Amino acid sequence: MKKILFIFLVGIFSITACTDLDVAPEDAFTEFEVFKDPAAYRSYLAKLYASYSLTGQDGPAGDGDISIVNDEGFTSYIRVYWKAQELTTDEAVIAWSDAGIRDLHEHSWTSENQFVRVLYYRIALIVSIANDFLKQSSDERLEANGIAESDIQEIKTYRTEARFLRALAYWHALDFFRNIALVTEITSDFPTQSTPSELFNFITTELSEIESEMVAPMQNEYGRADRAALWMLQAKLFLNAEVYTGEARYTDCITACKKVIDAGYVLDAEYETLFMTENHNSQEIIFPLISDGVNAQSWGSTTFLVHGAIGGEMLDEDYGVSGGWGGMRATSAFVEKFPDVTGDIDSRAIFFTEGQSLDIDEIGEFTQGYAVPKYKNISPDGVAGSDVTHVDTDYPMFRLPDAFLMYAEAVLRGGTGGDISEAVSLINTMRERAYGNDDGNISAADLDLPFILDERSRELYWEATRRIDLIRFGQFTDQGIWPWKGNVKEGRTTEAFRNIFPIPASDLLANPNLEQNDGY
Repeated sequence: MKKILFIFLVGIFSITACTDLDVAPEDAFTEFEVFKDPAAYRSYLAKLYASYSLTGQDGPAGDGDISIVNDEGFTSYIRVYWKAQELTTDEAVIAWSDAGIRDLHEHSWTSENQFVRVLYYRIALIVSIANDFLKQSSDERLEANGIAESDIQEIKTYRTEARFLRALAYWHALDFFRNIALVTEITSDFPTQSTPSELFNFITTELSEIESEMVAPMQNEYGRADRAALWMLQAKLFLNAEVYTGEARYTDCITACKKVIDAGYVLDAEYETLFMTENHNSQEIIFPLISDGVNAQSWGSTTFLVHGAIGGEMLDEDYGVSGGWGGMRATSAFVEKFPDVTGDIDSRAIFFTEGQSLDIDEIGEFTQGYAVPKYKNISPDGVAGSDVTHVDTDYPMFRLPDAFLMYAEAVLRGGTGGDISEAVSLINTMRERAYGNDDGNISAADLDLPFILDERSRELYWEATRRIDLIRFGQFTDQGIWPWKGNVKEGRTTEAFRNIFPIPASDLLANPNLEQNDGY
């Protein structure tokens, strides 16, 4: 069991109804009492981080932050974020029949879809917490609360991290919904929508302003963001800038990637260990979301990713848990990106095939489609985590190989400041780990955009990058076909407006200033 560096303070606030991006947290501490104690700011920051991993105040369930759906586990950020990024693509299907979940495979979601709604409100919650934290930790409030000068500098570091976490949430809002309200302080006024360019510019400006104030790479407490996490977020934004705003920013992407690559991170020796309980020792995970079977329990995050991928003839104890949920598998289109399914050639091919068919005739049957036990609640030595229900495996939000791949793609797309030979070298370093030798090495002639798209899938599958990648490559909707896309076994193209999600109908009713995204 890993050491939890934050104490998740209970009872800060709860959101029980429709949540706009400007809503103040309910049931907040009496600020004149609580925030006279410097420790309160650390606890409040911990709550902000926890909002990316946990679902409420009383883990694993019982006092949820959001109560707009019946199952609190559905409100986990990573659980709903992962579904939106993966179940809409060729990398994953799920056997369950919860209302609205098949819509993700089918590309038939509406503004009433509960998973779209929870994603929107979870993002809104994070932004609201960050806005309130920044209000409570302003210079004026710190002075009014009598905070000693010796504590103020540390609190300013917390403020910087809060701005980063808010920028991260706004990036997800931009990527999923495009046209959302940009709110940076608590107000009772109805917000108006911002354009994608306005939101993009806000995020990039925020990151630029706080870059020098973030803790240096690998120097912060485990689980807290540092400057390298900021550079990864910048790279993500710039790589996708042409999709978001119509303006290419590939040179800026290369600049951010080079900062990450030069920061001192190195690839772990074994790919598989990156998704096991000891991954807090990884030298390549740049920003993790902490999961702990005792101290940070939820029915989302990696607990969902481990249990949900186990079923059929798989033995629960092989993965450090007491029961599989029989949910997620891979489509044949994804499996066929690997040279074989055993992992003997490319160790990234982590499939369970015994009793599983490659092809899927019925999505609701777990044994149809190869299982993908990429995430496990065991150590590299085979020791189960601290709890066989709630797992110890941290979620890797950002990893070093993603910087390698973004660098290479940005070079291919015309960005300056990088070169093809360096891109080939970086990718071969990554592939040598996968192959155990240089058999998988490529040359400059092999490095093109189709290769990058496939290699991103082989390296980063089930890490919630696939939807973004397919959109950037023009393969998500009106081009690109995979099994069960569009509710057709062979797959079909779908409408281009589904490159973004709808604003939830409940928020449109609550705020007359909002307009629905085109097509919905």
